[in-house]
Amino acid sequence: MAGLRVPAPEPGPGPARSNTRRSRRAWQRMVATGGRLVRVAGQMGAASVATPDPMAAPLPPRRRQPCAARARRSRLSGPGLPVLVIGSLMLLIIALLGIERLTGLSVLPDRFIAGLGPPPKKFPLLSASEPVGIEINKIDLAAPVHNVGIAPDGSIAAPPAERAQEAGWYDQGPTPGQYGPAVIVGHVDTTSGPAVFHQLPRLRTGDRVEVARSDGSVAIFEVDRIDRFDKEQLPADDVFGDFSRPQLRLITCGGRWVGGETGYADNVVVFASLVEAR
Repeated sequence: MAGLRVPAPEPGPGPARSNTRRSRRAWQRMVATGGRLVRVAGQMGAASVATPDPMAAPLPPRRRQPCAARARRSRLSGPGLPVLVIGSLMLLIIALLGIERLTGLSVLPDRFIAGLGPPPKKFPLLSASEPVGIEINKIDLAAPVHNVGIAPDGSIAAPPAERAQEAGWYDQGPTPGQYGPAVIVGHVDTTSGPAVFHQLPRLRTGDRVEVARSDGSVAIFEVDRIDRFDKEQLPADDVFGDFSRPQLRLITCGGRWVGGETGYADNVVVFASLVEAR
């Protein structure tokens, strides 16, 4: 083909010529001597053919390592690196959980340890009694609580604007202290200034929330975590579906202001668990 050049291989020695007849005679002489080393002389020079000598002492058999020894050496090599890393992480998590339980300090992220074990503290269980007040010393909050139901759009109704300094307990759910999540909602602000839950995002894990009840008792909750969710993507099961123990959910608005009926784009949710009652 035009333009295509294929280099030719360089010349080299051709294949060696074999002397079949001479090779046959050498084989016959080797057989006649009983398989001993035979030196065959020919026109091309001397050559040697080495074959096993039946009169020679046999070689000792090759020793095989016992299976048990091989298994023991395999065990001594230890587990692989991934197993060691995973085991070390599990031990570290267990140690940190123990520190949290003994000291009450939050060492691990809340999301990281969610669902890893039972609640760290025992809890009381209260009979049904509607809430009448809420107090959170961490943010200097002390406010009355009134009942709210379901809004026309199917959501939890917010307290009316004229009661923006009060919180609203969702009366279709558990009362504070019963099994399940009691839900208390409140405004973050109004056109004239801050509202009842304006400082709610300042809460941290371990802070206390006290809810006064109509029977004269006080349910004391401890904050587990604080999250913020898009109002259109609120995880209903996470917020309203945990009936493993008495819970509390404090909900207000947060995030970006979008105006209209939506107001703020997000909901701030405080997750808390009952730890004491008086």
